[in-house]
This record gives sequence, structure tokens and C-alpha cells, in this order.
Amino acid sequence: MRIVDLKCALMDGHPIIRIVTDEGISGYAQIEHHKAFIKPHVLSFREALIGADPTDVQRVMLRIRQRGAFKPYGSAVSAIEMAMWDIAGKATGVPVYKLLGGKVRDEVRVYNGSLRFPMTGYGPKDYAEDVRRMMALPEGFTIIKQPISFHSPMKREVPGYYYGKPELGHFHGALDRGPLTERGLSHTVECVAAMKEVLGDRVGLALDCGPGWMLSDAIRFARAVEPYNLLWLEDMLTGDYIPYVDADMYRELTLSTSTPIHTGEQIYLRQNFKELIEKKAVRVIGPDPCDVGGIAELKWIAEYADLHSVLIAPHGTANGLLGLAALVQVCATLPHNFIAFEYPGANAPWWPDIIEGLPSPVVKNGMIAVWDRPGMGFDLIPELARAYLAEEDGTFFD
Repeated sequence: MRIVDLKCALMDGHPIIRIVTDEGISGYAQIEHHKAFIKPHVLSFREALIGADPTDVQRVMLRIRQRGAFKPYGSAVSAIEMAMWDIAGKATGVPVYKLLGGKVRDEVRVYNGSLRFPMTGYGPKDYAEDVRRMMALPEGFTIIKQPISFHSPMKREVPGYYYGKPELGHFHGALDRGPLTERGLSHTVECVAAMKEVLGDRVGLALDCGPGWMLSDAIRFARAVEPYNLLWLEDMLTGDYIPYVDADMYRELTLSTSTPIHTGEQIYLRQNFKELIEKKAVRVIGPDPCDVGGIAELKWIAEYADLHSVLIAPHGTANGLLGLAALVQVCATLPHNFIAFEYPGANAPWWPDIIEGLPSPVVKNGMIAVWDRPGMGFDLIPELARAYLAEEDGTFFD
């Protein structure tokens, strides 16, 4: 089997890739829906892939892996990797999890970081009402992740929240940073208390916190919320769209508190998790298969983390339904340090209509049953999907 073409299309702005083979099997993958600008980066790999055997996934990855980088520039390499696994599974007639070593679990737990409601304010009552609505979702999530502090409008909407001025950056993930005021710190703790009052011990609570915190404030906050048994505090110091890892600073934070500290969604490749894991700088890592280099890379990282008693909760909020399928396949194979992965949702109402193979409903009682269809376990329906292609991508399915 040989690769004869690599295509990338925008479907209502969502980047989708297709690897075409000489045996009529195509592999598909999806990039986070807000990364339309990645399309030229994907297509830059076309000549390097033509003629390669896509079922030799690791051999092909050696051609292109060094051309990726921290989020968002690991996306192209990651998507190509996942599309090749889709082809390998379809060619052998088995689900991808079989090719990754077989499943450890028949169901995978997901947490809600994407199905959200408009908030009218950012005080304790607003957060309490928000988690109450999320608890009522039909998916029955057993874990909720809530954005707060620098990862939310709280930094702008709460007067005197910190000693700084929020910048209205053009890009998603623009970094606001500064010391919290006493009122800002107290306000954030009060919001956590209000959410836990609603959730009790029935639904776990994780917090997406930044980045943007100063280390001293992060330590004080992590200690202050210890009584609430949070699952983790995510990306307090570095994180989304920050192209470096400061393991020593995270280690100081982690050693200061019993509240688990989490980071990793922006990190590309296993080498950049090495110091975090070996120093036990965090208690939880959260690689995203659409940014870390693909699903085999994520599995390697999870197993290495398990050797060091570090837990894993993969990121995935904007990965769409094709990203969801990839997460199900790899998370079925992860060791017992796996907590849950972030449920992406469809990200657009038309997605479920153009895909066949995914269960309905996808999530039951916070879990997704692992399916046994070949490859990633889904098929795009070209005659329906064409309606959402950008005009210049009209030949994507040809």
C-alpha cells in the first residue's frame, strides 16, 4: 500500500485531512476547529508522504516528526499520524486500539470541558448555577472542568481582581498575567466553594486556571482549596499556547500542596514531557493527541508517566468528532493512571449528520463504550459532507 495524495480541507472552517492510498482506502483526521491557518502546514508535508506505506506509521513519522512544534504547530504532524492509524486499522480490518496493543478497558471515562452554557456573571452564585446545569446534561458526566481566574473572563469582569490590566489580544490564548489582589484570591476560593456545595462528592471538579498565575499566588490558592478535594488545577503557570515547560517552577508548586497540579495540553512530543514526569513536577498531565504528535505518542507518554506515578487526563475540547474517535481508541489502551479524557463534542450541529459509525448517544453516565469498527471506527458521508466544504476544497472527496 502506498500514499498517493494528502489533502486538507476546511469544512465550515474546521480543518480536516485525508490521506489517499493506491488501494482505495482513505484515512481521516481532524485538527482543532479554530486552526484553519494550519492548512498550508499540513499540505507542506505532501511530497514527503507520497509513495510511503501508511501502515508503517512510525517509519513515516520519522520523515516529518521533527517539523512540528508546541501548540499550535504540532497539529499538522499529529493529524497525519492519526489518519495513518485510521488507514492501518481499515487495511487490517481491526479497530486502532488492537494495533496499539489492545484495550485495557471496555468503556472510557470522559469529563466535560466543552458543553457549556452562557454565564451572566462570574460570582459564586453564577458558578454554582453553571455546574448545576452541567450536572443535568443527559451525558451524565461524573467529572466537570470549569474555567476560572486567568482562563476565564473573571480577570476582566471582577473589579480589582489582580494587579494588572487585561490585554485584548487578537489571538486565542493571549496571555494575561499578574499578581492577584487579596480580593481576587478570596473571590476565586469562594467560587470553588459554591461549586462544591452543588457538586458534593457525586461529581468531581477540576479547574482550568490559566496560565497567568504568579507562583506565590498559585501556592496560596492550591493550599486554600485543599479541603474541596479537587481533581486538579490546570495550567496555572504555563499552558495553552506557551511554547515552553518550566518543570522546576511546577515542581515547587506541586510540592507545596496536596491539591493535584496539572499541565500539558500545548506540549509537543514525549521529549518535552520528560522533565515534568521524571521530576514529578506535576501530579497530572494532559497531552492532546491533536497537538502532542498523535495517539501513539500519547500512549508512550502515558506509560512513562505511569512508571513515575503521574496520572493522565488527555485534553481534547476542540478536537471534534474525529478527534473524539481517536481519543476513544487510544484511551482504551492506556494504563491505570488514566483518569478521563476531555469530551470534545461536535463543535458544530451538522457534524453528527455527516458521520456514520459513532454510537448514539455517544456518552452514557459519563462513559463511552469502546467500539469495534475497523480503523478509528467512523466514516464520513461524502454526499452529505460536501455541503460544508469551502469552495476551493470541492475535490476533497474525489
